[in-house]
Amino acid sequence: MFALTDSSDTTTTPDCEAIMKNLTKEEDIKMNELARYIQRGWIYFKHSLYYVSSTENTWNDSREDCLQRGADLVIINSREEQLKNRTWIGLTDAEKEQTWKWVDGTTPTISFWYIGEPNNVDGGEDCGEIYFYKRENSWNDAPCGRKNVWICEKNL
Repeated sequence: MFALTDSSDTTTTPDCEAIMKNLTKEEDIKMNELARYIQRGWIYFKHSLYYVSSTENTWNDSREDCLQRGADLVIINSREEQLKNRTWIGLTDAEKEQTWKWVDGTTPTISFWYIGEPNNVDGGEDCGEIYFYKRENSWNDAPCGRKNVWICEKNL
């Protein structure tokens, strides 16, 4: 009913060879793309590329810069992704007050708000930043028009 095959047969079919060739080519393309980003100052960490600006801008202009780079403001998924500088992150409640969303529309599953934050002091604090950077929980809500450096993230 079933035909037995010789498992010691190491020959490959033409289809298998073509698949291996395509996979190798795809890997080469990805490695070349990664190298180009790193040469332009991006940092590779845990399957993502990060760009930390050297200038300051508003949250909206910072996001626009990231989008033009083929990325978006950083979405923090772990403590290791937090920079030790004051920076914009991809968190906002501009759509609905006190409903914080990442730039991809998802709700944070992990948060590092500083004690008493977010507090919307004097109203209009709709953008997230790393502010109390010497503390374990360092997020602050801030006016989006404030100028900060920012972090872009490009998922690979």
